[in-house]
Amino acid sequence: MSAADLLVQRGFDKMTVDAVAAAAGVGKATIYRRWSSKVELAHHAMDHLLGGEASDVDTGTLRGDLEQACRAAVEFATSPRGTGFIRLALTEASRDFEVAAMYAAFIARRTQGVAAALDRARRRGEPVRPDASPQLYVELIAGVLVTRAITDSPIPPADCAAALVDLVLHWAMPTAERCGSDTAASAAN
Repeated sequence: MSAADLLVQRGFDKMTVDAVAAAAGVGKATIYRRWSSKVELAHHAMDHLLGGEASDVDTGTLRGDLEQACRAAVEFATSPRGTGFIRLALTEASRDFEVAAMYAAFIARRTQGVAAALDRARRRGEPVRPDASPQLYVELIAGVLVTRAITDSPIPPADCAAALVDLVLHWAMPTAERCGSDTAASAAN
């Protein structure tokens, strides 16, 4: 079990350097040679948890790209490690500036992936609003997952990714009702 796993399972306050050393099969002094404090060790573990790169899959359609990203987020959030990670990130980011900065970088990487999907869709000629916000998409999906995790409500299963994308995709695609029929038609060309 890694320091990151112990951090997710126990939280910062209950994770001990002794437990990390025991899980790694080393002495406490070995841990302190690499990290000078529990805080430094916890920051390293959080950085490891938040450091994963978002996959940038090109399915050939904006809807497909967003569904793939949403499915991956939901699959992670529904895992015990994912739910624990969400709760931990919220707790620690609210009281530790460095963790908050790590979380912001994590969200920024996800936002860059959605921005790339929007750019590909535009190049393919898909009707995408010029003001479609990749940040808003990430925040809306993350908001559902975070709210469900912290209220201990069931997180939508991965096969609901299409439905979640439907709920938020309207911000990206022009519609005759919102943009006027001329705008929607010109965006499609």
